[in-house]
Amino acid sequence: MSSIRVLEAVVDAFCAESIDELTAVEALTIMARLEVVQRRLSARGGGLIPKVTAQASPVELGGTSYADAVSRRLHISKGAARRRIADAEQLAPRRAITGEVLAPQLPNVACALGRGDIGEEHVRIICSFFDRLPVMVDGPTREAAEQQLADMAARFRPEQLRVGAERMMALLNPDGEFSDVDRARRRGVTIGQQGFDGMSPITGLLDPETRAYLDAVLAKLAAPGMCNPSDRSPVVDGKPAPDAADRDTRSDAQRNHDALRTCLRATLASGELGSHHGLPVTVVVTTTLAELEERAGIAITGAGTRLPMRDLIRMARHAHHYLSIFDDDGRPLYLGRTKRIASSDQRLVLHARDRGCTHPDCTVPGYLCEVHHITEWADGGDTDIDNLTLACPPHHRLLSHGWTTRKHPDGTTEWIPPPQLEFSGITPAECRWFPD
Repeated sequence: MSSIRVLEAVVDAFCAESIDELTAVEALTIMARLEVVQRRLSARGGGLIPKVTAQASPVELGGTSYADAVSRRLHISKGAARRRIADAEQLAPRRAITGEVLAPQLPNVACALGRGDIGEEHVRIICSFFDRLPVMVDGPTREAAEQQLADMAARFRPEQLRVGAERMMALLNPDGEFSDVDRARRRGVTIGQQGFDGMSPITGLLDPETRAYLDAVLAKLAAPGMCNPSDRSPVVDGKPAPDAADRDTRSDAQRNHDALRTCLRATLASGELGSHHGLPVTVVVTTTLAELEERAGIAITGAGTRLPMRDLIRMARHAHHYLSIFDDDGRPLYLGRTKRIASSDQRLVLHARDRGCTHPDCTVPGYLCEVHHITEWADGGDTDIDNLTLACPPHHRLLSHGWTTRKHPDGTTEWIPPPQLEFSGITPAECRWFPD
């Protein structure tokens, strides 16, 4: 498209113009016009996504998924890439099996976005509305609702549209009736990123069955006096003494939190969860001897969670300990095996050394990784620790599509893309590195 070069030249000229002489009103007017232009360009960019997904596989584009490929090329987060792809599924034209061009799932919203009348916030609210709309609502009613919401979005700000959407939901489902399909579609629990203070937010929706299980657990373990970490010997079974309940100053939310921790710890200790990637389902933590002796610092779990040393020491009272010895350059001492499958000990060393998938563009933690032979077992590669590395399943599969790996002297793993992926912006050699 030659027009993209014209657009880039126009943008260069616009950005080069001085804004020093603009009045407040003139600046605000330009901002409004610029907002419309950005919305229209955003809609146009979203319309290109089906061309990408229809004509090439993620592997051909150098990624493990379309979101991975788009995020790499556009230099955006995978979350943002997933949202753009999801938006394109509803706002971009579709094609039937016969090749016929079909209207978008939300045609009026797509038109309003293409004109620049609405923005991303409006789209989020409307998409959320249809995500929550019961399946019992028929097609014609959905079409009428989409038309009205698009009209409202063009006239009102996002916060006003949200109020209108909630009122429409109340009209379409006045009794608040939802089917099992509706509940199953909306169920989910999300654990957010760990904050600077080590705390992690948790949000979600529980279906009635899961709520029933949780209620039964909390009724016992979240009662006043139960599972209180302030007690020398927290009560986890039976009934707490009256004085234990009286001195319990925790809030309801704190008691629920401590009950959940006790339940999870007991479940792991039971051993009934079996194994995962060759190890018993348990908490794998990496730290150094110096940090243990000083009782200071931060340990790292197999999921990448930062764990204060005092918490690790408390957990270690009920754990089995492993010692992994590394040389001065951070390489583990020799640990070999004559079988193809890595041993449990080798997997523990890989947790300590690699922490997670060693592909440079990946943040998947060790819990979710597989063990990869740098020199494949079928090609004579040994199952020795210096020939092994961690790789998440999607990146592990890339090795069947032209990618190769090799070890550096410092023990890091280099991932080399096939030559045909030079267009994707992937550098010829990359290594993942974890600061200590």
